[in-house]
Formats: sequence, C-alpha cells, structure tokens
Amino acid sequence: MPRGKHRRPRSNQLTRRVVAAGTGGAALTLPLLGATQASAAQPSQSAPAAAAQSVPQAAQPAKSLTYTVAKGDTLYRIADEYDVSGGWKQLYKDNRSAVGDDPQLIRPGLKLKVKTAKADAAKKTATKSSAPAKPAAKPAGGVAEATQASAKTYANNLDGWIREALDIMAQKGIPGSYDGIYRNIMRESSGNPLAINNWDSNAAKGTPSKGLLQTIDPTFQAYHVDGTSWDPYDPVANITAACNYAADRYGSIDNVNGPY
Repeated sequence: MPRGKHRRPRSNQLTRRVVAAGTGGAALTLPLLGATQASAAQPSQSAPAAAAQSVPQAAQPAKSLTYTVAKGDTLYRIADEYDVSGGWKQLYKDNRSAVGDDPQLIRPGLKLKVKTAKADAAKKTATKSSAPAKPAAKPAGGVAEATQASAKTYANNLDGWIREALDIMAQKGIPGSYDGIYRNIMRESSGNPLAINNWDSNAAKGTPSKGLLQTIDPTFQAYHVDGTSWDPYDPVANITAACNYAADRYGSIDNVNGPY
C-alpha cells in the first residue's frame, strides 16, 4: 500500500399469586403476558418449576483439541474455523513454544492446541484431510451476491484467495485481474497474509500496513467490501478492499505497479 499517500483518508390476580408464591426474585422473571393468557381449565406451572425454566444455561466451557497443521494453513484460518476466543493471536500465544517466534510460519504436520467453545468441535477430525478447504465464513448480514461466491470451494492458499476475491469483485463491479492482483501481492507481502509493516511512516503514525496487499486500517475500513470479513488479515477481505481502493484511485489494481 502507499507509503503515506492515501492512509489518512395493574396486574391480575393470577399474576399476583404467582409472584407471591415465588422464592427470592426468580418468579419475577415470568412473562406477565403468559400469566394473563392462562385459563381456569389449565393450572399454571408451579413457581419453582417456572423459575427453574427462567434460569439461562451456563456457557459451555472451552474444549481443547489437538489440530494437525496442513499445507496452506494459517493461524488466522484455524482460529476462524474453530471460533477460538481471542482469534489467531490467542492461538499463537497458546502454541508459541511449538510455532516459534514467527507466527506467519507454521509447518505442515505441526501439532497445535486449539481451545474452542463450538459444541460440535469434538466431532470434527483434528487433522485436515486432503479435501479442499472451505472458504472462511462470512459474517451474518452480508450481501447475497457475496454469499454466492463463498458457496464455491476454493483452495486455502494464495491462488484460492485470489480466485475467491475475483468472484466477489465481479459481483460488485470492482475491476482487476488475477495477474494484477498477484503481481502487487508479491511486491507488497510476498504472499504472506499476516505481513505487517512496523517501520514506515504509516507505522510511525500508528496505522501500520497489514495483510497481503498491505492496507492500513482506515483504508481497509473505508473500502471494505460487504460480505467479507472485517479482519484486515483475512486474505479475501484484504484483497477485495485493496482492489476497491485501487479502482477508486487508479481505475484498477492492474494499473498499480509500485507503492500506491
């Protein structure tokens, strides 16, 4: 991304009886509407039973499983798939001794401890098969067009990320070609979705460039494409936002051949 150019851009009797019968404040949680609709032919539930129903279920504790890294995996994708609290940064913190000092480099076959609150996580195999990886889940409320693209299966690697981004861009009318995107990604991040620039003028201002196409947060948020993740490190979200910006400023990402 640019080096400092674009980055700054009255209650009835039934109800009273139920409340009086309750213990503590539990009976007060009974809906008044339900009490007023009860008929004489149908006795109301006992207060203790009703109160018990009003108690919310306790949150499920996080489960811990062992995940075997497959080719093309990133900490972001694994954390997103298993809904890890704290995201990829917490996943890295929990596995730093195994991963090493660089969270961007995880080797196929590496065993990771994954803490997930998903109820079906135990049913999943902790080792990825050779089947194509599904694309990252898009947040609820995304536009229907982007959902169509995400219904396809894309490889969980640079080629798959670019192709998924191109499908979304085509639906949104954002110009750009595979070659134009690939060329700029290799210059900006060498294909590393977790790349971050902590040394240039943008970093000095507190908005370091991030991701495949090195967007700063203000630019990513301003040109974010509906239906994609709001995480600037998400490969598809980063590509589409950067191409959206490039289209607005230069006509297309294809017209970008240097810092932009």
